[in-house]
Parts: sequence; C-alpha cells; structure tokens
Amino acid sequence: DLAAALRRQGLRFGAYHSLFEFFHPLFLQDKKNNFTTQDFVRTKTMPELYELVTRYKPDLIWSDGEWPAKDTYWNSTHFLAWLYNDSPVKDHVVTNDRWGSGTMCHHGGYLTCQDHYNPKTKQARYFEDSTTMDRLAWTFRRDLRLSDVHSMEEVTALIAQVVSCGGNVLINVGPTKDGVIVPIFEERLRQMGNWLAVNGEGIYGTRPWTFQNDSLSGNVWYTSKLAPAPDSPDNKKPSTLTDVYAILLQWPDHPNRSLTLTCPAPTDATVVTLLGYHGPPFPWKRHQAGHGMDISVPVIPAAAMPCQWAWVLKLTNIRN
Repeated sequence: DLAAALRRQGLRFGAYHSLFEFFHPLFLQDKKNNFTTQDFVRTKTMPELYELVTRYKPDLIWSDGEWPAKDTYWNSTHFLAWLYNDSPVKDHVVTNDRWGSGTMCHHGGYLTCQDHYNPKTKQARYFEDSTTMDRLAWTFRRDLRLSDVHSMEEVTALIAQVVSCGGNVLINVGPTKDGVIVPIFEERLRQMGNWLAVNGEGIYGTRPWTFQNDSLSGNVWYTSKLAPAPDSPDNKKPSTLTDVYAILLQWPDHPNRSLTLTCPAPTDATVVTLLGYHGPPFPWKRHQAGHGMDISVPVIPAAAMPCQWAWVLKLTNIRN
C-alpha cells in the first residue's frame, strides 16, 4: 500500500533493509561460530531481500547493519550481481555502500561513509548525508523536546552545504509505534516542501560549481547549471557559460544594502534575480578585475519575501 501510494504521487519508492538483527537466534549462532556458518543469511536475510525486490520493485535499496561481518558472509556480491543484471529493477535501481564490513565509503552506487556525513568540500563520488530531524535519535522518543529538533535554519543550511558539494540529503523522522508522524516533524517536512517549492531550481538538477563556498562570507553556498545555449544558426552551439545559484544562509545586513560575492566572474549578460521574488532584477557591478560582484539588495517588505530561510540568488551567464 505504501509503495503504491508513493508512486501515485509521482515519487520513487525506496526501501531500507538491515542485513542483521540484533537478537535473532540464527544470527547469534552464526556470530558465535565466527561467521563460518550462514544459517541466518541462507534462511532469513537473502530470501527477504529477493522477496523485497521481486514483490515491491524498489527504485532504491538502502542497506544497513553490514558491519558485524564481511560481504562474503552476507553473500552481498551474489545478490548485487543478480540485482544489477537479472532483477526486475536492474535498469534503474540505486544502492548505497553498506554491504559488508569495510565496504562503506568504498563500494556502492553512492557513498554514505557515516551517519551525519557532511564533508563541506566537493567529493569525487556521489554521496549522501543521512541525518535525523531529531538531533539525538533515529526513532520516535516520547521524551522528545522542541530543542532536540533541528530548526529550519539548520535544515536549509544542511541542504545547501551538501548539495553544493555534490551530495544528496536524507532526513529521517521517526514515526510513533502506530505509524503516526508527530506534528513537529510534520511541520518541518511541510516547511522543507514550502522552501523547495520556491528554491528548488537551485537544488534539483544542479551540479557542484567551481566554488562551493564563498571565500568572503561563509554563509553563501553555490550550486550551478549549464546556461542555455546562445542563439546560433544551427541551434547546436554549446554554451560555455554557467547559471550559478548563490544560497544565502543569512540575509544581507550591510548598512548600504550591498552583498559582495568574491567567486563569480560575471559577463555583460549576467542578470541577478531572487528566486520567488516578483520584483525587478538586482543591480550589480564588478567587484574587481573580472571576478567578484557587488550586488545592491533592495528593501523588500516582509510580506513580499519569497521565503523565511536561506534565500537563493540566481546569477545568469557566469564565465567561470
């Protein structure tokens, strides 16, 4: 029912699966045998994984619980070979990197490396920051306090930092034992949706830019897209320019309402706009020889601000 409901909304269906169970007697027996036997894997783990794929056809398998034993105990390579070559999802499935001790951060469709992995520098491979909305736990806690929940300022900063470095953000909320997402978690998820409805252009389909973080202000993170190709007779001339998205974690508070960005190299065709704002483009001038911009930020009434957190400036036709 959950898979069908998600797909009706146009969402991908991903499934979490733990290779081990803390207290399963067969696992404990294999562990006692120093993992020289595989009764738990043969009778429980692998049948469960194959059923998960053939019955529910997940677009993503998020494997976990790999660390007690090597991949040879889990038979991970056998399963993955089937998954990518013969399974019903072989042409589109995505997997993470937790398939046996020593595999995390080395092998996988993308790397998780550790929980709460936010390197804040560009990575050579796709990665994911798997984190929790509750600072202290992955599961629901009856003693949860408001101060334990990440603020939207923190959530939008995390999204900006991870995506600018080429990563994906996974944010966990723990439901109650009867499957209810409590109001504070629901509020955060809806706030994330509202923020992305305004600023998604600077997140979805973007790639890391030449710079990830502005050198002058640590509160600005960059993403980018290839600018639309200029008009040409055959309409095939590739663009050499970039549209850059500057994600401002703090609204400019300079006395003369000026924002200085040191990284972009603007062109005469560069236009600066604020995503979600219906007013005119922001005036700007070159900061120094070829690089850097001084952007004049207008006075915007609170009611006309496109969002409450992490505002995104779109800088078109940037040279670097």
